[in-house]
Amino acid sequence: MKKTWNDPTLKPSDITPEDVYINRRHFLKMGAIGLGVVALTACGVETTKNEVGQTEPDYSKLDELGDPATSFEAIAGYNNFYEFSLGKEEVAPLAAKMTVRPWEVAVEGMVNRPRTFLIEDILAMFPREERVYRMRCVEGWSMVIPWLGFPLAAILKEVEPTSEARYVRFVSATLPDSMPGLRNPAFPWPYTEGLRLDEAMHDLTLISTGLYGKELPNQNGAPLRLVVPWKYGFKSIKSIVKIQLTAEQPDTLWSSVAPNEYGFYSNVNPGKPHPRWSQETERRIGEFKRRETIMFNGYAESVAGLYAGMDLDQYF
Repeated sequence: MKKTWNDPTLKPSDITPEDVYINRRHFLKMGAIGLGVVALTACGVETTKNEVGQTEPDYSKLDELGDPATSFEAIAGYNNFYEFSLGKEEVAPLAAKMTVRPWEVAVEGMVNRPRTFLIEDILAMFPREERVYRMRCVEGWSMVIPWLGFPLAAILKEVEPTSEARYVRFVSATLPDSMPGLRNPAFPWPYTEGLRLDEAMHDLTLISTGLYGKELPNQNGAPLRLVVPWKYGFKSIKSIVKIQLTAEQPDTLWSSVAPNEYGFYSNVNPGKPHPRWSQETERRIGEFKRRETIMFNGYAESVAGLYAGMDLDQYF
């Protein structure tokens, strides 16, 4: 597997193999959090605690700001994935029933060479990289995740977007036999998300196929998910089955359900409050004190130019 770090802002050490990591930490049960205000929110991992109530970040794995990676247990054990359940702790056991082989991803729309890729094709064609990214949830907490994947631009270049293409629409799987949450009529299934084409082609935008050095757990969006680190976590759609190039801005699930709370752009912006809470601070998983939220989640140097001239308080 090819290992590169082509984003100059990232300076992480090598990924710790999961078997080594697990051998030196206990697998611990998460504490529950009330659904309350998260009934209409969309990203998905919380923290875990050891026997004396301390969180277990991975200090062998740091992001470029020197912050440790969130523990594998927290990432894999406490998830928002509403196709399975609204209860975060219920997702992992339910998702274990999902079959991710065979898996196909159709890339179509305004492209010259539409194609349906088998997951085996994707893994063979696109060398994967290990990148440590921060993720900021719209709920007001954050984490550091060691992803394994490849730039979304690689697969888009393979199908050759036409000159009319302006946006990219993503569609998640709907598998009624293994996703009981699809019976919830409150959501316009399937889960959909979108990016502007220039956002999608940015080198930081990742298609992830794994974390902590191995394949994605089902509950984290297996077999492949989107990762856009300067946007709130709900933009990072899971278990993708379709990627469409369009001329018009696509609807997204969250902007359809609650347009006054979740907009198309969803850039991390501490100056733009959510209608029900401030975004000025966040709680990093594994910490008890809140910290100031960083504009664009700390990736402003790389991505701020994408939004030159836009009123970022208007475009949530």
